[in-house]
Formats: sequence, structure tokens, C-alpha cells
Amino acid sequence: MIIKNSIFIKSSQDVSHCPKTDLPEYAFIGRSNVGKSSLINYLTNRKRLAKTSSSPGKTLLINHFLINDEWYLVDLPGYGYTRTGKSQRGELQHIITNYIQKRKNLSCLFLLLDARHKAQEIDRKFINWLGKNGVPFVIVFTKTDKLSREQAEKNQEAYRSFLLKSWEELPPVFITSATKRKGKEDILNFIEKTNNSL
Repeated sequence: MIIKNSIFIKSSQDVSHCPKTDLPEYAFIGRSNVGKSSLINYLTNRKRLAKTSSSPGKTLLINHFLINDEWYLVDLPGYGYTRTGKSQRGELQHIITNYIQKRKNLSCLFLLLDARHKAQEIDRKFINWLGKNGVPFVIVFTKTDKLSREQAEKNQEAYRSFLLKSWEELPPVFITSATKRKGKEDILNFIEKTNNSL
């Protein structure tokens, strides 16, 4: 797939305010500071489509971007930022879970995981929650340029081992680096294949 145009449509504070559309949506989510905005900008060939920041936890709304007039890329708020106040964490959790559970045209959730870290408890809980709720998702390892191949494979294997304890089938996994320009073609081909199957 070649992305010819990507347009910001709107930011929504609740799933009920999201665009009224039947087009398929692919939502990106992960812990704060996982490199979500950088990956979105890399995928769309736009330097500032998704806002990047040196301060984690800046995405507080559901952001919709129309891609090729055919599907939506959705930038969801990050989770797990410890400096966020308790009330705001609760609000963000509500925004995230409401969108994931109620957005009927959500085709797939892209769960971003920092390749530099071993399986984190908050990510494991979120993955299990996705499984219990029957949410289709894939795993995207980010920032793979920041550690050795051996260490990256070790951390990825830790996730596989965790999943195999309770999952019969593992979700698709993508290895990416916005800095090294890695993984874009695999992700876009997956989205194109999914769109064609709908």
C-alpha cells in the first residue's frame, strides 16, 4: 500500500463524538513514551501529522486521520503514565475502553510495545483484557534501533512466552523503528490485506 494522502479529521473526547462513518479503523495505542506519534508520522510520510512531545502523556483525545479516503488511522491516548493524576488516569481509561468496546468499525488495534523493555505488568494486563473482550489486535515493537538484535529478540521472546501461557494462537507481530525506517511496508500491507477481506 502507498499512502497518497493523510488528513486530520477531528479530535474526540468520547467515542460518541467520533466521526460518523462505516470506513474501517486501525487504532494505535501503547504506554506513554512508546514512540506512537513518531511511528504514525513515519507510516504516513508526514513529519507532524501526529504531535510528538518530549513530555509523555500528551495525547488525551481520540484523534482521527483519514488515509487515502479509504480508512482511518486512529491515535488513542497512551496509558500507564505515572505522573498523570488519578482522576485523569481514570478519565483516559474510560476514553480508551469505551472506544475499543463500542467502536463497531474498529478493524484492528495496534498495540505498541517498547522493544527495550521486558514484558511490563501493565502491558500484560492490557493484553489479557483485549483477549477477554475479543478485540482483534497485533503487537508492534517500537524503538528496535536502540538496543542490540540479541537483546531485542530476548525481550520479544519474553512476550511470546507470556502469551503462550494462556493464548492458543499468537497475534501478528511487527518489528519497527521510525528512526531506521523499518517495518512500514509490513504494517501497511497488513492493513491493505485486512481492508480487502472486509
